[in-house]
Amino acid sequence: METTDKQRAIDAIKALPEQATIEDAIDRLCFIAKIEAGLRQSQAGQLVPHDEVKRRFGL
Repeated sequence: METTDKQRAIDAIKALPEQATIEDAIDRLCFIAKIEAGLRQSQAGQLVPHDEVKRRFGL
């Protein structure tokens, strides 16, 4: 059974320390969302070759 977005969010919040703020929770959820979006892009073949990244950053 696949974990739902809601359950992943709950798990991420539960993993935070007791003294975590709401801002900490929001940061963690945004981080997870961005990682998952990047993984979806990678799986779809939407990648930028390393040499292109270096060129764009002037390296």
